[in-house]
Amino acid sequence: MRLDTWLWQARFFRSRSLACRFIETQRPRMDGRVVEKAHAIVRPGSVVTFAQGARVRVVRVVSLGERRGPAPEARTLYEEIGAA
Repeated sequence: MRLDTWLWQARFFRSRSLACRFIETQRPRMDGRVVEKAHAIVRPGSVVTFAQGARVRVVRVVSLGERRGPAPEARTLYEEIGAA
């Protein structure tokens, strides 16, 4: 699954276009490597690190969603493993 789609389904961003723009400008990390393209492939077990506001989020992908559901469903897609 594309990283921008996953970030949108996990409700880190309000729209997929915002997630895409964020990836291209802020360059988050996935498994320790800088991601420059929104079409980077995310898999269960991947660790995604990105800044969200004043916070740095570190999340492990638990599963890939089939749709953008409500917040409780979105929280099942990832596990928070660290924040600064």
